[in-house]
Amino acid sequence: MTIVSIDCIAARLFDARRAARAIAPVRGDLPERGIAAAYEVQKINARRKLREGRRIVGRKIGLTSAAVQKQLGVDQPDFGVLFDDMCYRGDEVTVPLGGFIAPRIEAEIAFVLSADIPKPVPAGEIAPFIACIAASAEIVDSAIANWDINIVDTIADNASSGAFALGTELPYQSGTDLCTRAMTLRKDGELVSSGKGAATLGDPLIALSWLAGTAAALGDPLRAGDIILAGALGPMTPFLAATYEIEIEGFPKLTVRGKA
Repeated sequence: MTIVSIDCIAARLFDARRAARAIAPVRGDLPERGIAAAYEVQKINARRKLREGRRIVGRKIGLTSAAVQKQLGVDQPDFGVLFDDMCYRGDEVTVPLGGFIAPRIEAEIAFVLSADIPKPVPAGEIAPFIACIAASAEIVDSAIANWDINIVDTIADNASSGAFALGTELPYQSGTDLCTRAMTLRKDGELVSSGKGAATLGDPLIALSWLAGTAAALGDPLRAGDIILAGALGPMTPFLAATYEIEIEGFPKLTVRGKA
């Protein structure tokens, strides 16, 4: 696999996103289980967005569910980059549907970092790096037709990132138990997803620790002020022109409205 080939794959994905049209999977054009090459594709398109004037505000962690990992035949999570134009802040937000391809919504716990994390930090020692926590919603979206993805496809496609909502930020206190926090996600009042904090690698702090170590190893460590989406607390559901209410124990209710 040459750099030219990787550039072509990146352009294919970038153009698909720009036109809001689905394309065929890219995994066949990358090395078998080519995770490193897929991250190179992701980095190329991140640099394109930066050149357009967008600003990085954090990262998202994906594939934190054991069931999803099994489905895709992997034993690790992945991550993508969050940009400022993807972010909606507040406990009640409206997200336009235009520009997405096949959006879905999932509920997550988000962290806001208080300090840089330049090296790996065990989950039990990562609390001093956290300023705030918040309920969040991620609008995941895939440029790959029919969500026919494996880990290589989703990493290359910026971990299937679309947009996200960040609710009220609450000061984080060391020792806060996030594992047992129950979550419900309702669409127009109907329960469509539920789960607990433990769905994210057993503990959202473990997910954050994994990301911090991975980012540091790649030479692009997490920074103070970064927003980190820790991973889905329950199954995702299609994001339509509807009202979605997310309730996570200990957080204000987060309402996200899809607008056609």
